[in-house]
Amino acid sequence: MSLFDEDLFQAGLTQRKATLGGDYVQKNLDAADDFNRPFQEAMTAWCWGFGWGDDAIDAKTRSLMNLSMLGGLGKMHEWEIHCNGAINNGCSVEEIRAAVHAIAIYCGVPQGLECFRVARKVLEERGLL
Repeated sequence: MSLFDEDLFQAGLTQRKATLGGDYVQKNLDAADDFNRPFQEAMTAWCWGFGWGDDAIDAKTRSLMNLSMLGGLGKMHEWEIHCNGAINNGCSVEEIRAAVHAIAIYCGVPQGLECFRVARKVLEERGLL
């Protein structure tokens, strides 16, 4: 018995691959085992299918929201992944910078500095700085 709706999973898989990159997503799915596969599947259906699955907010805005929330929480590994996703979803260097400014203002300058460090790494790797 599946723990999630297959249509929601497929919609989520499409969005997850579009944002994070097909190779990255497939690598995570291929590495899943009996222990963490249910989480991978549920997260794909719920986060990406349900959370990203409507047209109420465009993918670019959702990416900027994710950067702000993940930055505020200090989840820097995920922040780096979603910084790449934000670029894939059309966010500019200026928009990423503005998101980091908001993080620094509302969550503290040290966290903003950490986001700038990670953003610089991602943007340099992508040839955008």
